[in-house]
Amino acid sequence: IIKACLLLGGASFMAFMVMKNFGFSFEGLFAKAVEVKAGIATEAGKTPEEAAAAGKAIMGPGTFVKDPISAISFGMALMFGTAGLPHILMRFFTVPSAKEARKSVMWATVWIGYFYLLTFIIGFGAIVYVLTNPDFLTVKDGVSGLIGGNNMAAIHLAHAVGGNVFLGFISAVAFATILAVVAGLTLSGASAVSHDLYATVVKKGNADSASELRVSRMTTLALGVVAVILGIAFEKQNIAFMVSLAFAIAASANFPVLFLSILWKGMTTRGAVIGGLLGLASSVILTVLSPSVWEAVLGHEKGTAPFPYTSPALFSMTLAFFGIWFFSITDKSRRAEIDKAGYLAQEVRSETGIGAAEASAH
Repeated sequence: IIKACLLLGGASFMAFMVMKNFGFSFEGLFAKAVEVKAGIATEAGKTPEEAAAAGKAIMGPGTFVKDPISAISFGMALMFGTAGLPHILMRFFTVPSAKEARKSVMWATVWIGYFYLLTFIIGFGAIVYVLTNPDFLTVKDGVSGLIGGNNMAAIHLAHAVGGNVFLGFISAVAFATILAVVAGLTLSGASAVSHDLYATVVKKGNADSASELRVSRMTTLALGVVAVILGIAFEKQNIAFMVSLAFAIAASANFPVLFLSILWKGMTTRGAVIGGLLGLASSVILTVLSPSVWEAVLGHEKGTAPFPYTSPALFSMTLAFFGIWFFSITDKSRRAEIDKAGYLAQEVRSETGIGAAEASAH
């Protein structure tokens, strides 16, 4: 909560300082941003008409997603991936009841939505205050860019509007935010491997706490090493796009299983496992084969990516849903009968709370 308050406070102050210098006029901010982009295009040798078009382009739809298929797939990843992120889902276990969980979601949605609205002001503010300040720019091979890459735009803006003190504050909050996310992901991954896989699947529920703890520590170390390697490999990539890839994997591997387990009485364990694995494998493979990894990270020539779209969610989610459905309806095992017979009790518990376990004291 403290970290969230600091983050919201810092972003609010940054947006306030940007708007203050324009008399709190959005029109003035947008007009100046268009002027700055047009000026940069002129300095790059563009004709007056091309420069004017480049300036106005920032007020139109973004060029990040270039085709309708990618737009739909990208949107699906962001919408459904949120419901499948393990480090988000585990937060439901930090409240004592379903009522408090719903209240928690409501307040989280309000403040997250507020923060995302601030990013509009911060983004246009960065164009005005950062791109016009040579202290934040570097030139490589005749091309001008931000020091540290485009992901540093908000940090540089904090320096521009608040000086060194505010720069230090925002940097500290950003580090704390990253640490909180990484800690949540690491705990979620270590718990899944040590408890769900090792203790439940490998040891059939007979694992002792010492061995479970040992596996958890080894998993934490392994996840940390892999994360560092991937972080170095993707260092210069757009951070917003990298987040969308994680959402695409969550939307493909986790969301279909969770969604159908709640709403479809015909789902079986076999269908859930195979469908989830199909979603996971296809989303990872298609991500690697996409231009963002195949060309930008692995260094292959432009236009050679086997998968032409920026996000795999549309295809991998479809495959996951199909896999769950097909392998569930073809499952005639005893386990399948137990799964289907238990759906009614699960539905009653989820809708009414009757029979739900009480929160444990820690």
